[in-house]
Amino acid sequence: MKILTSRMDAHPSDSHTISRYLATGGYRSLKKALSMEPADIIAEVKASNLRGRGGAGFPCGVKWGFLADVHPRYLVVNGDESEPGTFKDRQLLERDPHQLLEGVIISSHALGVNHAFIYIRGEYPKPARRVQQALADAYASGYVGRNILGSGFDLDITVHLGAGAYICGEETALLNSLEGRRGEPRLKPPFPAVEGLYGKPTIVNNVETLSNMPWIVENGGAAYAAIGPEGSSGTRLFSLSGHVRRPGNHEIVMGMTFGELIEDLGGGIRDGRAIKAFIPGGASAPWFTADHLDVPVTIDDVAKAGSMLGSGAIVVMDETTDVVKAALSVVSFFAHESCGQCTPCREGTTWLENMLRRLTVGQGRAVDLDLLLDVSDNISPGLAWPPRQTTICPLGPSAVSPVLSILTHFRDEVEALVTTGVSS
Repeated sequence: MKILTSRMDAHPSDSHTISRYLATGGYRSLKKALSMEPADIIAEVKASNLRGRGGAGFPCGVKWGFLADVHPRYLVVNGDESEPGTFKDRQLLERDPHQLLEGVIISSHALGVNHAFIYIRGEYPKPARRVQQALADAYASGYVGRNILGSGFDLDITVHLGAGAYICGEETALLNSLEGRRGEPRLKPPFPAVEGLYGKPTIVNNVETLSNMPWIVENGGAAYAAIGPEGSSGTRLFSLSGHVRRPGNHEIVMGMTFGELIEDLGGGIRDGRAIKAFIPGGASAPWFTADHLDVPVTIDDVAKAGSMLGSGAIVVMDETTDVVKAALSVVSFFAHESCGQCTPCREGTTWLENMLRRLTVGQGRAVDLDLLLDVSDNISPGLAWPPRQTTICPLGPSAVSPVLSILTHFRDEVEALVTTGVSS
């Protein structure tokens, strides 16, 4: 049962055009939604049990329910997809922009929003152009603007490109960026639903989350909730990359195991090698090993196993992987992308990077293993999952995940670098 899109090679070349979208039933759900009361649309979203696809996995309908009764209010689409290994939203923006626009218009009607914003990462110029063209066509066709389809509902949508800062994927840093301020996370509370963009109530939703709205309105929340296991309703796009034969985006009904996803959809490990580790939910997530291949791909099962589905990126590492170098790559990313606002993140991520780099070039010390844990504990006290944090946002604890992963699952390899020197 198709809800969103599937693999990239399944799209016709004109899938991004309004003519193709209309030919396949596009904007039909919008017409239905405009005939419904906003409260009824929200009720269907709550009944769907749709959980956010941006990383946190918070129930979408519940989040909408927090919106303060103040006007004006805003809807912001988080398209700042910058998590290493994640490229699902790119496909939706580039190949099916009208599906997102229809979801934005439906959601804006439900929430009483008259101005929505689509924030796209600066490194996505082609997807941004596709969305801008789709928006121009939607305006010309009467799906956006004044008195949409004669309903009396008005909506303007603005497309905004970021400037290449990973931190702006955090919703409050994104709001700061939209306002022309430095992209730094805000202290919460107040949460955006109470005081967000321009100090007004704001809902921030991920691209994939809103792309589900046309299907939910067309078929009903109960039908959506019936797809997949309880707590992980509907289908979800996963970006599969690394040492697999068939990388790409795969849309699945959640509940299959990671082993089935990697073997059946990803074609298995390339060159006939064995799997060593995989990241189940983007660079922020703690790593799994071959012992976790039987874990079902659901939000709750992955959490019970000690990680998260996060941004929907699965990065597979085979038996030849140098896990210390792999961890260094991830930690270096977070150290570079720290906004510097919080001392534990600004200083701690850099020290984690420095120590891992020492190990890989043969300058590691025995004390470094305990020091890695000590610095990690200062960023994420208790070193537990889900993490506690000494920072405003989760970027700091994200850098801790690969460090704890290699020290938990591959400590002997890390210790070997102290005695034998340079990493392979």
